[in-house]
Amino acid sequence: MGKVVLVVSDGLRDDTAAQQMGYLEHLVEAKLATRYTVIAELPTLSRPLYETIQTGLPVSQHGVVSNRVVRRSKVPNLFQVAVENGKTTAAAAYYWVSELYNKVPYDPIDGREVDDESLLIQHGRFYTQDGFPDIELFASAGMLVRKFAPDYMLVHPMGMDLAGDTYGADSGKYRKHAIRQDVIMANLIPEWLERNYTILVTADHGMSNDKGHGGTTPDVRQVPLYLIRPGVPGVGNTGQVVSQLQIAPTVCELLGVPVPQTMKQPPIA
Repeated sequence: MGKVVLVVSDGLRDDTAAQQMGYLEHLVEAKLATRYTVIAELPTLSRPLYETIQTGLPVSQHGVVSNRVVRRSKVPNLFQVAVENGKTTAAAAYYWVSELYNKVPYDPIDGREVDDESLLIQHGRFYTQDGFPDIELFASAGMLVRKFAPDYMLVHPMGMDLAGDTYGADSGKYRKHAIRQDVIMANLIPEWLERNYTILVTADHGMSNDKGHGGTTPDVRQVPLYLIRPGVPGVGNTGQVVSQLQIAPTVCELLGVPVPQTMKQPPIA
C-alpha cells in the first residue's frame, strides 16, 4: 500500500520543464526518476483537464467541457476512490478543485481551510487568486503531509500558468518561473521520499507563445510526467509518449486501490 503526491503544475510545457527544471532533470539523468511526455486531452483548458486527470476520462465523457461548467464531479475520481477504500486525502490547490470534489459554490472563507473526514478532499488548503505565490502553496502542501500524512495528496500551483498567460511561453519570466518552481520542489521531494511517498509531477496543459492555451498544437498539448519512487530506481528519460487518461489509473495502482471500470486506459507504471 503506497502513498502518492501528485503535483499538477498548471500551464507547464514539456520542453520548458526539460530545459529549465534542473533538479527534476538531474533525477532523470541519474536514473532516480522516470520521465515521459504526456499528451493532454482537448480542449487544453484548466477545469476540464483537472477533471480528466482525476477521472481518467475525456471531456466528452465526464462532461466538464469548459471552464464555465461549475459543478461537482459526477463520475468516479481519485479522491472518491481513495476515500471509499479507507484512504486519507488532501489537496493544496486552486478553488476550482474544491468545487469539483468538495462543495459548490465555493465559500472563500469557510472553504479556504477544511479538515473534514466526510468530504472527498478531507484536508484542503485552497486559494482563489491566480497570483497566489507558489512557495506558499507548496508550503501548505508540505504542512499537510507533515500534519496528516495523507495517502493521496494533490499539489496544484498556478504560477506557471499566470506567467504564461501574462508574458507568453517564449519569455524569460515564464522560463525563470519554471526554475523557481523546480527549486521549491527540490527542497520538498527528498522529505516526501523519506516519508515513503511516490511523487508524480505533471501539468494539465502547456502554454503558447501567444499567452494562452485551449487549442490543439504541441506547445499546449505536450506536458511532462516525472515519476519518482522511494527506494526504487528510475529508468531515466523513456522518450515515451503517454496519454493523460493514464494518470488516474496509475495513481490508483500506486495507492493499491481498485481501478474503477470507467478508467479504461492502462496504468503507466
